[in-house]
Amino acid sequence: MSAIWYECKVKYRKTDETGNQKVISEPYLVDALSYTEAESRINEEMAAYTSEEFKITNIKVANYAEIHPFENADRWFKSKISLLAYDEESGKERKTNMYFLVQANDVKEAYDNTVETMKGTMGDYSIPAITESPIMDVFPYFSGEDDKLEQLEKFNALKASKPEVAVEVEDHMEFVAEEEAVV
Repeated sequence: MSAIWYECKVKYRKTDETGNQKVISEPYLVDALSYTEAESRINEEMAAYTSEEFKITNIKVANYAEIHPFENADRWFKSKISLLAYDEESGKERKTNMYFLVQANDVKEAYDNTVETMKGTMGDYSIPAITESPIMDVFPYFSGEDDKLEQLEKFNALKASKPEVAVEVEDHMEFVAEEEAVV
């Protein structure tokens, strides 16, 4: 069964290096079976990530065919890959597009990493576009089975090797106190 990835936008207060607090909205990617599970997983992951109050503002299905983390990379890039196939009935060449999320430091490295992930592909393909993704982090699902444990350790090692970089967006969101929220 292939993974279904959900992009979750999370809004929270973040303290910068100067001690100023800003409300930022950042997208994260989680592997889940449903919107409900995606919401539960992002709540769990963000509770461990931040001690501040946060708000999930959007959850949508992401159209990534595969996710590829790489060591010592600090950003995620969306690679568009066009698979080329010859249609014998019509006699025409057909393109099928799919998207990979690849970790890299710049566009050139993202291209190289995309080519690396496509090694061993039997068919023809092209890479018409690579763009930097706003995704801050990826949280795959691991069941805890013994054969998956090695995969989890590898993913966590790769994820831990990337430095944290946050894109700050000015937003004037107000949090409602719990007493005020109860009506």
